[in-house]
Amino acid sequence: MGNQDAIDRHHENDMMKEIIALREKYDLHMKVDKFIRQNDGSNDNAKKYIRE
Repeated sequence: MGNQDAIDRHHENDMMKEIIALREKYDLHMKVDKFIRQNDGSNDNAKKYIRE
């Protein structure tokens, strides 16, 4: 299992769902830095959790 799979599972747990709901309720924003290897062929599913 790759690192992105672990991140995706983490975002699906109940605690993160509550944090995401609070972020929406209070219009909170965060900065996320993600470092990836070039040409590693991974799918970037994390974008759906980031509010610009």
